[in-house]
Amino acid sequence: MTRIAHIELDDANLPPPTPEIEQERRVAMFDLMEHNTFELPDRDGRPVPPGPYHVGLSIRDKRLVFDVTTEAHEKAAEFHLSLTPFRQVVKDYFQICKSYFDAVKTLPPSQIETIDMARRGIHNEGARILQERLEGKVTVDDDTARRLFTLVCVLHFGG
Repeated sequence: MTRIAHIELDDANLPPPTPEIEQERRVAMFDLMEHNTFELPDRDGRPVPPGPYHVGLSIRDKRLVFDVTTEAHEKAAEFHLSLTPFRQVVKDYFQICKSYFDAVKTLPPSQIETIDMARRGIHNEGARILQERLEGKVTVDDDTARRLFTLVCVLHFGG
């Protein structure tokens, strides 16, 4: 079973999210639980603990941490990613999201659609960067990467 069965964000030390950020988080977590691909590769000939997996996401010491356990709570993997490659795309994503949330309140559908297309493009770029950073550690499909990138943004919001 190469999937995430449970995901938890360690956001205990972060400020409360805005309603928009909280909504993004809820949708990403729901969609992630509905369908995802999360496959740990063989490492040095050692067998990979079977999934499905529980994944804890946090930011510790300015690094993005994935803490992966089995359903029996046995350690399956832990990896730490530098946040540096994500900084600009997260910043761009927050700016375009703000524009989008503002546009929804006042602009006509054609302008909202244009902003939403830009938002999706930046989101896809963030997901691509995440997949690159996870290479060799875990294999995720495009949709899983997009949803995980949203959760990375949620953690960045307060960090």
